Order: sequence, then C-alpha cells, then structure tokens
Amino acid sequence: MSVTSLTSSTAATTTATKPRNGLQELGSDQFINLMVAQMRNQDPMNPTDPSDFLGQIAQFSTVSGVRAMQDSMTDMVSAMRSSQMLSGTSMVGRDVLAASSAINHDGVSAVTGAVELPLGVSSATMLIKDSSGAIVRRFPLSTQAGMKSFAWDGNNDAGAAAPPGRYSIEVDARSANRTESVATLLRSKVDSVTLDSAGGGLILNTTHGATPLSAVRRVL
Repeated sequence: MSVTSLTSSTAATTTATKPRNGLQELGSDQFINLMVAQMRNQDPMNPTDPSDFLGQIAQFSTVSGVRAMQDSMTDMVSAMRSSQMLSGTSMVGRDVLAASSAINHDGVSAVTGAVELPLGVSSATMLIKDSSGAIVRRFPLSTQAGMKSFAWDGNNDAGAAAPPGRYSIEVDARSANRTESVATLLRSKVDSVTLDSAGGGLILNTTHGATPLSAVRRVL
C-alpha cells in the first residue's frame, strides 16, 4: 500500500464527518482505519511497541467517553429547562411574596407586602419614594421581631392619591445606635413566566416587574 493511496483514503474517510464549526472530527471508524494503516506501514526492522497502540486506543476511548458525557449533560440540561418551564406555568395567576424594592403603582390599588425584622429593633419606619428619590409617604411599623405584613394605601403624607408610576420602598430600622438592614417583600400577581437566556433560571413576570424565582419567599 503506497503512502499516496493511504493519504487519499484517510482524507476521504476523515472528511466524511464534520462538526458544525467546520473542523474535521475523527470518528471511531476513521480511527480504526488509521490504526490498521499504521500497523501495516510500520518499519519491520523497528516495529512499534504494542503498548503504544494500547495507549492510543485508551486516549481515543477517553475522548469519546468525555464527548458522550457532554452530549448527555446537554440533553439533561435541556430536559430540566423544559421541566422548569412546565412547572413555572402552574404559578401563572397566583400571588407571590418576593423580595423586591420596586413598585409599579397603578394609582388605584393598595400595595401590600411584608418585612422581616431582626431582634432588638427599637424603631422601624416604612418609606415610599418616587422615581426621583423624594419621600412620598412614611409610616411606622411594629418593632416586634419576625415577619410582619404592611399595606400602603397609595396616598402621600398629605392624604392625596399618589399618581401612577414607578416607586421604591425601603425600611428605616434602627437598633440602639446603628441602622439595621431589612429586606422588603412585595405581594404581586404572576402574569407569565420566562426562562432567563443567560442563567437558565425561571423569571416570574409580575405586576411589580420581573422577579427571579429564587427571590420568592411564599406562594399565596
């Protein structure tokens, strides 16, 4: 068998399988053909050590196994994403309590939610701010530790209805001589769900905006 015929035969077989990126991919049949050709054309006076052939086979098996495992993982991730989306549809139309500080106020409905105060809080005040950061409404909260519900009726400090728009909510909680960090949880209705294209997590599209599933504390 000449070197020329071996080269052309090998090229014909290896070009038969090409991945999406355009690079040639060596399949199991092509690998066996190359191994047989290598054994037939080795120097009779200096034959290749059989352990070298075994090493090449082991390396090829390892690469093939890793590639098969990667394909299996890809299929599993796709299945999990589909299952996650299917499970997320059951939340459409439900109310959730999720960590958020942004309010979409319609100018009519009250905004409800909860805060979880730590032990030792001496004073706690809820602050509602408009898009410019100005305080629209402030009202006291119970200082008892634990999760406490709250409601903003949509009015400002003067008792007039706040106009529709984007607002933010925060808690000014103090303990002794320091300020405590307190997360706010807003109650909102789930209108639809989507999958985050970057992280693959489930996103709930609620009345107060997009909320990751990981931020949900309670389904009501």
